[in-house]
Amino acid sequence: MSLSPASDNVVINPPSDDTRDLAAEFAQRMTVNGSGADTPSKQQVSPSVAKDYALLRDPAYHNKRLEQIRQKKGYIIDMDGVIYHGTKLLPGAKELVDFLHKNNKRFLFLTNNSAPTPRELQQKLHRLGIDVTEDHFFTAGQATAEFLHSQMPEGGTVYAIGEPGLAYALYEKGFFMNDHNPDYVVLGEGSAYNYERLTKAVQLVGQGAKLIATNLDVENLDSKGNKIPSCGAFAACVEVITKTKAFFCGKPSALIMRYAQRVLGLSRAETCIIGDRMDTDIAAGISSEIDPVLVLSGVTAMDDLAQFAYRPYVILGGVYEIPNDDKKHTISVEEMEDASRRASYL
Repeated sequence: MSLSPASDNVVINPPSDDTRDLAAEFAQRMTVNGSGADTPSKQQVSPSVAKDYALLRDPAYHNKRLEQIRQKKGYIIDMDGVIYHGTKLLPGAKELVDFLHKNNKRFLFLTNNSAPTPRELQQKLHRLGIDVTEDHFFTAGQATAEFLHSQMPEGGTVYAIGEPGLAYALYEKGFFMNDHNPDYVVLGEGSAYNYERLTKAVQLVGQGAKLIATNLDVENLDSKGNKIPSCGAFAACVEVITKTKAFFCGKPSALIMRYAQRVLGLSRAETCIIGDRMDTDIAAGISSEIDPVLVLSGVTAMDDLAQFAYRPYVILGGVYEIPNDDKKHTISVEEMEDASRRASYL
């Protein structure tokens, strides 16, 4: 499977003046007031907090690490809060994809959302003005189906609560629906939850079905920015009643990162992950030893970093910081083949 275009010279998504202006406005807003990115006064700063802010604001430290990210051959990229908010592209999203294409990088959009299929995600980006092929997407639903296939290569049965993207991924790997005596109860995202279905899930787990959750995100945001319960909240309900523990396959599990690496065909050292959440994206990078890049265009703000015992490799205002015209970032066909060959031995 090819994850890069045939020609290095084709500009897939040419940058626009509007996007540049939006990026500048976004950066100014971050610097001035809205993002929690201002460095605290010296009286308030602990050594740990100072190191966090250095990843964003210290010119030498920040730029050195940003340049090392530009040199990577593979990119695992979260979507919501990194590429778009709802139906609006974030600053630099088109330019990032163009940078990856022009420099013969490999990249994969990785989402904890199990509801959509890769084709639906492709169509969404197309509507927003970014054209990439369907094989550039990987969901937590696909990771869940891949895990179940590794456990039961011959296929099996599941009682699944979720959206069509999850069901489709399970069918592709040989797992069919069964609400009487399934091998697994699989919980995903979506509006399909109700009292009857949760009760059925509890009863089936009590009868011996193994409990699987596509991810442990307890909340999400709707199109208006309001909090709504997500997969982890429903999984917790079943866990408490059945006194079992769900196995989850999405971020921050290293499992989904290993699957993403397999798709890219690159080693950990030659790959980075870009995300907006410390508890999922950055934790996934840490646990899988893949350099994590935090962007402040989504959920996590600078003030939140003190809550976590780990920190990202570098912090960016948004993905607009990554694109660069220097030819040294281009990966030749021979270099990529060598990198893939090395990764195959790991």
